[in-house]
Amino acid sequence: MDAEVIENDHHARSDFVRKFVQCSRPASTPLLGPDEKPPRRILQFWNDLDLLPKDVEGCIDSWSKLKAQGFEIFLFDERRARAFIAQRLGNRYEQAYDRCYHPAMQSDYFRLCYILVEGGLYVDADDVYQGMDIDYLFTDSRLKVNPLCYDSTMDRMVPHSVFMQPGSNSSGWIFYFNNNPLIAGRNHPLVQRALSSATTSIERQVTGIFPEIQSTTGPGNLTKSIFAASAERRLIEENLVVLRNWESVATSMWPLSYRNDARNWRLSNQRGFLG
Repeated sequence: MDAEVIENDHHARSDFVRKFVQCSRPASTPLLGPDEKPPRRILQFWNDLDLLPKDVEGCIDSWSKLKAQGFEIFLFDERRARAFIAQRLGNRYEQAYDRCYHPAMQSDYFRLCYILVEGGLYVDADDVYQGMDIDYLFTDSRLKVNPLCYDSTMDRMVPHSVFMQPGSNSSGWIFYFNNNPLIAGRNHPLVQRALSSATTSIERQVTGIFPEIQSTTGPGNLTKSIFAASAERRLIEENLVVLRNWESVATSMWPLSYRNDARNWRLSNQRGFLG
């Protein structure tokens, strides 16, 4: 694809997210029925639980207090995730998962598989629960995502309090939807589209070349999938909710030990993982 076309597509997706995030709108009626609302289940992933860092374990444990409120909490590793995908989605998806060359990529792909099949709330293992009530996240079937904005000119994230204000924008700002958290009822059409897109992208991999993680299975893939649905005039507002206070629910812990080595996807992106 021509570089100018790709760049224009990036701008179009960013502009779509910006307008969706900044537009004030009345609450829409969920497209899916009430029976498809997410189960009270929290899903997490760490590829090798025998080598789970203590600081990451502390982040994971912060969610355990929700068990007293009736939430189930599931922690998957690489082996259990593969078994789930093989059993519930079949060989094609298992093969795609096996081609995810880094734990972060495995996590990206697995969360799409699990949330599509079972529904619930996926949250990254390095997120710390802040104690806020989260019942409101499970009241309807819509996909709930956290928007982000990256300032490419300053090489830093733009605070939610700034970029979510109507009309707020700047040259170099890139708006997108994060895939953490990922909350939806089972069989959600946008999750289905994102999984299909990720699977196809993985299958198109050239042998010996490691694809870019963010755009293949991560937030870039999710944003692209939602944007594609909007371009086809799908019912986006009935299917999608932007979270405006996720930072009150959970915060990503910095620093953590693994962020300084190959387990950090940013240091292993498009490289073979030997962790």
